[in-house]
Amino acid sequence: MADTTETTDGTAAKSAATARKKIAEATSSVETAMTDGIGEAKSRFNKAIEEAKAGAEALKDEALGRTTAYKEKVAGSASDWTEDAKVYAGQAKDKAADLANQGKSKASDALTGLGKTLADTSSTIDEKLGVQYGDYARSAARSIQEAAAKLESKDLNELGEEAKELVRKSPGVAIGIAAVAGFMLSRLFRGSSD
Repeated sequence: MADTTETTDGTAAKSAATARKKIAEATSSVETAMTDGIGEAKSRFNKAIEEAKAGAEALKDEALGRTTAYKEKVAGSASDWTEDAKVYAGQAKDKAADLANQGKSKASDALTGLGKTLADTSSTIDEKLGVQYGDYARSAARSIQEAAAKLESKDLNELGEEAKELVRKSPGVAIGIAAVAGFMLSRLFRGSSD
């Protein structure tokens, strides 16, 4: 009788240890999937920002080069130079708007991809951690995808007006967001220069 009890206790302990190990593996795979999705979204967003900065810098360099050349060429004709500068400023503005729209589109795509990743992993989360956590993942995925759709549907002027309205209504929140964004950018640039 004692042998049967010891065998049963040993089997139960092994089963419990196996179950704990499987839960740890499932949790690790879910965390890895979520981290990869967030990392990919950050990477896409950072790449869009870098492309926009590079485009703006190239436009700046091109505009400076052309301005200097025209200044020397047309020193006596201020009105012609002013017209040329207006044309280039308009082109730079158009190019900057185009780059900003591309950045907005890439950010929206990244958010959509992150939402899809979360939605795709929610069934795994259901299986591994339980339906409650899967529901959290689905809810987060929906929220992210809705935010991406809102971002995609608005033009830059609307986004700018919403930002101005946020600053007017909640200057403390706007300062906090600016501080966090500044901190993140400083970490980004400090990390890339190290």
